[in-house]
Amino acid sequence: MHPGQTKTSQRLLVIHNPKSGQGSSGLDQFLDLAYDQGYDLFVRQLDSDNPIDHLTKDAEEFDAVVAAGGDGTVSCTAHALQGRGVPLLTYPAGTANLIAQNLHLPTDPQGLLTVLESHATCDLDLGELSAGGRTVGFSMAAGAGIDAEMIRESEALKDRLGVAAYVVGVLKKIGLQESALTLTLDGRRVETHGVSVLIANFGLINFGLPIAPGIDPADGLFTVVVLKGKTTLDLLPHLIDSVRSKLGLGDPAFAERLELHTCRELILEADPPLEVQYDGELMEATTPLRARVLPGAARFICMPPPVETDPQDAEIK
Repeated sequence: MHPGQTKTSQRLLVIHNPKSGQGSSGLDQFLDLAYDQGYDLFVRQLDSDNPIDHLTKDAEEFDAVVAAGGDGTVSCTAHALQGRGVPLLTYPAGTANLIAQNLHLPTDPQGLLTVLESHATCDLDLGELSAGGRTVGFSMAAGAGIDAEMIRESEALKDRLGVAAYVVGVLKKIGLQESALTLTLDGRRVETHGVSVLIANFGLINFGLPIAPGIDPADGLFTVVVLKGKTTLDLLPHLIDSVRSKLGLGDPAFAERLELHTCRELILEADPPLEVQYDGELMEATTPLRARVLPGAARFICMPPPVETDPQDAEIK
């Protein structure tokens, strides 16, 4: 325990997916620090014999829940806790950890414990996705098409390459097949074509690159992105625009390569059908799909606001 800190008496439920990531998340150190700080720890393992609804059935008896795993683990935990008001800490123990990146969380155990102890929370939207007879929750994004194919191609490489496995997965797809797409956006029907449809709730993808401008996970809306192209090289302009946006280099230069929509509910049909994913997990289903926003459904533990310093109190150097 650090000087000046006082011990807590809070109960902490930790949901751990041992199959996530590459085993270097520092979770054991986080648990040791939390125990030393006085937390009453309850660690439960997420697996096929212990589904998330069972693990979180008594979540209201805890002061907070920690989801330690990849984005899929965080999302299924958030979906199980929807509307229950239980604070959820995203512990980045997966490969991409995009939800933690979007929340600007630290990656070290002490930093994450400090965020937990700040008690700062934000109520953010979730998504709910239905396809192939299944319904799942997502936090970051869901999609159909090249993104799902990329995830499938990267599965065997993630342990060895980490986030770079997703890049290799894209490069394996030389030729792309566009599908005829029907998007029903809050009842409005749009006919178009593309290789992928991304349903974004959060705005940043791998390496902190923005998907598209103006995405807000607290506005009650999805941003729907239709990607177009016949080869992987056709996707390069979108990558260039993402880098330009990250570096603040002005408006997109290749906006015509993207088709953007916003909605609260989407029904997507594709011919030929497209494979479906959610937060980096394969749905094992193809389109048609239905996605809807669950406004403010998840209470995430987030970075506390910066402490404002009175300029008159600052030391003059």
